[in-house]
Amino acid sequence: MADIISTLFNFEAACEELGVPQHPYILKMLEKEKEASILDFKTSMHLYLAGNNHLLTDVRLTDTDCLLVSKLLQNTPFITSIDLRYNHIGNEGAKVIAAMLKKNDTLWTLRLNGNKIETKALKGGMYFAQALQVNTTLLHLDLADSDLRTESVIALATVLMHNHTLKALNVSRPILFTVMEDTTVHYAKMLKVNKGLQELHLQKYDMRDYGMTRLSETLVENSKLTYLDLSCNRITRDGVKELAKVLKLNTPLETLDLGYNRLEDDGAMHLAEVLGTFNNTLKCLVIVSNNIGSAGLCAIADALKTNFSLTNIYIWGNRLETRACIAFDILITSGRLDVRNTDVQPYVVDGVTYLCELNHGIRRHYYYAPVYGSDIPPWQVRGENPRSGRIDPSITDHRALSMFD
Repeated sequence: MADIISTLFNFEAACEELGVPQHPYILKMLEKEKEASILDFKTSMHLYLAGNNHLLTDVRLTDTDCLLVSKLLQNTPFITSIDLRYNHIGNEGAKVIAAMLKKNDTLWTLRLNGNKIETKALKGGMYFAQALQVNTTLLHLDLADSDLRTESVIALATVLMHNHTLKALNVSRPILFTVMEDTTVHYAKMLKVNKGLQELHLQKYDMRDYGMTRLSETLVENSKLTYLDLSCNRITRDGVKELAKVLKLNTPLETLDLGYNRLEDDGAMHLAEVLGTFNNTLKCLVIVSNNIGSAGLCAIADALKTNFSLTNIYIWGNRLETRACIAFDILITSGRLDVRNTDVQPYVVDGVTYLCELNHGIRRHYYYAPVYGSDIPPWQVRGENPRSGRIDPSITDHRALSMFD
């Protein structure tokens, strides 16, 4: 309780020092933490300031507000995680927050996805690359959907060749102006020498088989990465064939997201072969919307009959023909595949087996906070706080697979 009281005092002092009124959204979330602390003793807090939760706010933070946030974080070791996604933070706000990171030694998680921290002339992402040269405490950094440019993406990859503290990085959907897959090559080189990164998201990189091959060559030598997100790219069977060589070696990789690529049946068969014969470390596989038909899906299903380490698999958006439906029906009804760990459920009409979609995914609450239903986060209902970046080992379903959920 004393820590949150001290945090509220620091917030008031920061407002007075900067000569600005107390920001209503920040004050509201600190007050909610105070209420929760009455019943639950905590040694740290997650400051939730996402701008897209209309149940909590109709005001989004701007560059001007970042100075207040930075001052609060700099003076408050009680705050170890902050969520600033989907606000109106631009280049100047990014500069202020990155400067704070150079001095802060208590913040573990920073989420800035959904902001526009870069323009054509200004590279906000560069500030974070510079900060990571100095900061040795930040564990999770999310800069997805923030209009990162090629130079910033490469700079972040370069600094991680020396920074081995960061555990999770999301740099999805950059604004790239290259067809040579330069950024992918730089991340491949980084993974060869980095000894700390456990989770990497490279969605929407226009990655093709050349980039996938370069990544595969270095993943063979990586001993730490457990979560790799390559969804929404242009990877085909040839790229997956190279990735399968990595899976044969039982690297630490546990979660592999290949959704929204171009694997088709041949690509799925490459994965099925290695899953059914060599790999026993992969726990979650996402192959949604890859134009995979019965041949590929049945091969995956057959592989699961001998592979018992893979517990989560997501296949919706492919060509779910009768043979594939029956194969996954058998997996689910036999108990091999828990329906909570997949995105399909079998049903029968006129003696024909079909699969319907379940609203499951490995990143269930990433882009939004649910406002109704049984899966509303407890902190939103009772005033508690999410432990962003901490995975509960007692949970085995999709909600525990990403440090950013």
